[in-house]
Amino acid sequence: MKTKLFILFTLALFHLQAQEIIELPITQQPPVTYQGDSKAYYSSIWQTEVITNVSKPIMEVFKPTDSTLNTGTAVIIAPGGGLYGLSIESEGNMVAKWLAEKGITAFVLQYRLVPTGEDGIQEITTLSQTNPQKIGEEVAKVIPFSIEDGLNAIAHVRAHADAYDVNPDKIGFMGFSAGGAVTVGVSQNYTEANKPNFLVPVYYWSTVMPAKPPKQDAPPMLLICATDDPLQLAPGTIELYNTYLEAKKNVALHMYAKGGHGFGMRKQGLPSDNWILRFYEWALSEKLVTN
Repeated sequence: MKTKLFILFTLALFHLQAQEIIELPITQQPPVTYQGDSKAYYSSIWQTEVITNVSKPIMEVFKPTDSTLNTGTAVIIAPGGGLYGLSIESEGNMVAKWLAEKGITAFVLQYRLVPTGEDGIQEITTLSQTNPQKIGEEVAKVIPFSIEDGLNAIAHVRAHADAYDVNPDKIGFMGFSAGGAVTVGVSQNYTEANKPNFLVPVYYWSTVMPAKPPKQDAPPMLLICATDDPLQLAPGTIELYNTYLEAKKNVALHMYAKGGHGFGMRKQGLPSDNWILRFYEWALSEKLVTN
């Protein structure tokens, strides 16, 4: 009897924790070949949960934990990982759960990645030491389609805003590192149907998605990075900030002295640990949230 009760409790808990999964459309595949499905595992190299070999874009929905606190704001989250993987916890699920507790509906996006084998994180780590040029070549083949996934994600949330109980005029896009490059790609390629209402590139991979002058109707943007980013992404972040500033667009920047790269929701005992609070303060000032 105790065993049966335990099983029932476990199943009920799993049901409560389960999230809605959305499959996004694919109009064209990148000029690469995928073998097998995506892989989810713990990477001992990055010391976190990762997902690799994504060929079919999906989103996982995290709704506000208290419906009475629902702000109507939505954020699509694109985790980073060099387009060889997704740091799905500290740059995805943990961010989404934090936002959901604040009444923001979050969508964690798994966008298309470079095809990899059993351990994509090991592959990019080895290439970074032996043939970094190869990484850039493979990323260039896929990133236009990753950006398409981001745009399709926005279009989907807007088209189904009533079902998700969100305001179609308060749909933002937040991305980390390679996901930040996707975010900036979204900012450069949107149409009326898939235009984000705000953008949050976090230590964005500026070397693969350089800054360009913003569109005439560019939405507000908040940039976050650390000066000591070992990938030297601070200058590209500042350049993007300056293009928006020169165009007299709504833009903000938090540049931390220390934080490194890939800090996400990890705690390092540094001011950068609280970047998401700075995002929330910015969201309040932009009237994206009201409480």
